[in-house]
Amino acid sequence: MEKKINIIVNDDNYNKRVDSFINNHHKEISRTRIKKLILSKKLKINNRIVIDPSKQICKNDVIEIIIPNPKKTSLKPYEYDLDIIYEDEDLMVINKPAGIAMHPGPGNYDNTIVNALIKYDKNSLSNIGDELRPGIVHRIDKNTSGLVVIAKNNATHENLSIQFNKHTILRSYQLLIWGKLRPSKGRIVTLITRSSKNRQMMEVSKIKGKKAITNYETLEVFQNKKTPTLSLLECKLETGRTHQIRVHMNHLGNSIVGDDKYKKKFKKLKNIDTELKNLLLNLNRQFLHAKKLGFFHPKKKKEMIFNAILPGELQNIVKILKNTNK
Repeated sequence: MEKKINIIVNDDNYNKRVDSFINNHHKEISRTRIKKLILSKKLKINNRIVIDPSKQICKNDVIEIIIPNPKKTSLKPYEYDLDIIYEDEDLMVINKPAGIAMHPGPGNYDNTIVNALIKYDKNSLSNIGDELRPGIVHRIDKNTSGLVVIAKNNATHENLSIQFNKHTILRSYQLLIWGKLRPSKGRIVTLITRSSKNRQMMEVSKIKGKKAITNYETLEVFQNKKTPTLSLLECKLETGRTHQIRVHMNHLGNSIVGDDKYKKKFKKLKNIDTELKNLLLNLNRQFLHAKKLGFFHPKKKKEMIFNAILPGELQNIVKILKNTNK
């Protein structure tokens, strides 16, 4: 059965946003989910439907929000060998390779991580999110590799979502960019919004969008006659906007090696190591890897941190760069 939550506004909550008000009273429900429920007409204030999450409430307002039954999914299972780093009864951490999408979408509804999870154990996935995304709390891009946490029940999903919303999740990436950054270590703070020219891309904006914060550190610069100037970086996310690191690097003029969407024009690869040239030209993914993931386990009540080394195709590039950099 669907669940109804009723709250009466008192003096202390006058003029607060309704989504914040509900979240403060029911912290087990993430603010993101509350917003989605409001937008889908599940909120009533004084018996009138309200679809504005920022609606200000007044003293003695009667708030009612309906939590519907989770939708059952009918997605096809996909025979795929998941690289499971950790698993217990509440969650699992997987190391996703590049080349596979996280969840079904236009053009591909069958061959995704979600379909593979359904094949693995369709009865142990949270189902309070989008019906095409059971278990999915966060995403990394199709052509990015690395660590992702999967929720196996709704309580875990809600708890992890709140950690993501509060930006307390540890997410560290390794990447290779064209050129080098000055300063070599820093913090990028911008607004990111959807591109006005291409709706599949994002861009930095001065006036609109969501705040995006990326901390970066240069691990090594490769610069000699046998290689183009390239830099190996580590980026730690304070926020998790769509394509955030890719957009921020492109904004600085140092796009990620292999990125087919966010790229600057560079000089042709001339007079460089042949093996390196072939690896760079044939790289069918961006050199971006979610290397470290840390969060507070909802049931075990302790911090858990996981690491995943660079996949082979990226390690090979770094190995040659290090050898030619001696």
